Amino acid sequence: MTLEQVLSIIDGKVITKNADLSMQVDMACGADLMSDVLAFTHAGTLLLTGLTNPQVVRTADMAGIKAIVFVRGKLPPSETIALAEQRDIPLLASRYTMYETCGRLYQAGLPSCGLFELTSDLWQDAFDQDEQPHAKTP
Repeated sequence: MTLEQVLSIIDGKVITKNADLSMQVDMACGADLMSDVLAFTHAGTLLLTGLTNPQVVRTADMAGIKAIVFVRGKLPPSETIALAEQRDIPLLASRYTMYETCGRLYQAGLPSCGLFELTSDLWQDAFDQDEQPHAKTP
């Protein structure tokens, strides 16, 4: 999906100058914990977040995030915009909540980062362990 398509789906706004709206994003991830972004995203991801500080751009750069969408109508400070322009990471904004912005993109066909399979396996392992008889304490 292109950033131009993303903008249309989320009724978004471009924040950075010279953003390449023909840029393709392969998947999306919604997160406010930058440790989760580093642990669970893949290169080519569109990051949706409510955090607007420069650390978001630094994390995105390290993780290979292609573009960032700020949700809940938030706009980043000038330091964040300048850093994103320096690192060539387009910044977009949506007035919708994280939940709705992610849902709109998912419904339009933009897949998630594949975290579902990882967490699904972990949850299944946890449930399998719960099926074991619990030892009774005397």
